[in-house]
Amino acid sequence: MAEKKVKAVILAAGKGTRMKSNTPKVLHEILGKPLLGYVLDNVKNIVNESFVIVGHHAEEVTEFVQKNYPYGKTVLQSPQLGTGHAVSMVCPELETFDGTVIILCGDTPLITETTLTKFLEHHNFLNSDITVMSAIFDNPANYGRIIRETDGSLKCIAEEKDASANEKAVKEVNAGIYCLNWAKVKEIFSHLSNNNAQGEYYLTDIISEGKKLNLKVNAYTLENNDEIYGINSRINLAEAAKMINNRKLKNLMENGVTIVDASSVWISEDTEIGADTVIYPSTYIEGKNKIGSNCKIGPCAHIRGGVEVDDNCKIGNFVEVKKAKIGHNTNVGHLSYVGDSEFGSNINIGAGTITANYNPLTKVKSKTILKDNVKIGSNTVLVAPVNVEEGANIGAGSVITKNIPAWALALTRSPLKIIADWVKNIL
Repeated sequence: MAEKKVKAVILAAGKGTRMKSNTPKVLHEILGKPLLGYVLDNVKNIVNESFVIVGHHAEEVTEFVQKNYPYGKTVLQSPQLGTGHAVSMVCPELETFDGTVIILCGDTPLITETTLTKFLEHHNFLNSDITVMSAIFDNPANYGRIIRETDGSLKCIAEEKDASANEKAVKEVNAGIYCLNWAKVKEIFSHLSNNNAQGEYYLTDIISEGKKLNLKVNAYTLENNDEIYGINSRINLAEAAKMINNRKLKNLMENGVTIVDASSVWISEDTEIGADTVIYPSTYIEGKNKIGSNCKIGPCAHIRGGVEVDDNCKIGNFVEVKKAKIGHNTNVGHLSYVGDSEFGSNINIGAGTITANYNPLTKVKSKTILKDNVKIGSNTVLVAPVNVEEGANIGAGSVITKNIPAWALALTRSPLKIIADWVKNIL
């Protein structure tokens, strides 16, 4: 397969002052995934390399990218002198690159792969050198206006503070995402001026500079304005989370999953769920998971990521599951915790069962393995690392600290004492 001649530049250097947080804005999470992760995931099938421009808390953002995205690189912008300056930081990395560069913002988690693909196709179809993504708003206040030529190409972006009355009446605005024919556009970044009130180098200035060089400049109108919703505050973060969740729930229901109460259920974008599975109210599923068909999840279940649930399983009410693999026809009863575990098929986990997977002294997490046909009685603690072999039964109320052989019964109980008439005698 030929190498994709498309690379992404993602702007993620900002402080995010209005978040009022020690966490960099792009690392704030929605359903277990940072905002920057959404953007990187949505370009990964389009580009072969992504450059993340970092600045504020650069070490933290770099660590996240290096740990989770092998096709991603970070480039430091210090000091931060504007969006145009941010993109110029990647010029040395792309000195010999002859292809398309997509520029995005790291705080727009709702942008989709489908939209970015259409954007790129539009750019290529018009043989454009610079294409700006646009959106149409009934109330375009505070946005830069897209001003088009009579042939439909892009004339300029008029910032509201500089726009004429006629330009302010335009409802098409700059969405802040760009496609660039890099070989023709890269030189512009060395000629940008900071002769403005902020003393910054603006990315939007590449439009006017491109026109001076007789480059082909166009705009692509976005179909769904929600996709460019940017995060600048905790309020924005909450609204974006609702939009992402609603989009996911709708997709699941359209594909055969029953959501009993969509107003109380949260499911991450990276969770796959098979047809005829039922998700009961107040269930929260975050991170990356795979749930099979004909399962019942909840109510009030919490799946925390790294979970695989096979077909015909039940994760009961008030059950928490994390980093676990659960085989088909297995039931995990209510009020249980399953973490760092591997369960086989046809297992029954009684209510109140706990996999004690974490040693707070060594800070080591260990694994619990249950083979097929195991039965665990209620209020059992499985102290990892521990293996329970095929067909074994654990009596209710047991604390299991050793491996249990196949088809055995394991019990840890103090003898039952009955003292006759004890209550009467103390009255």
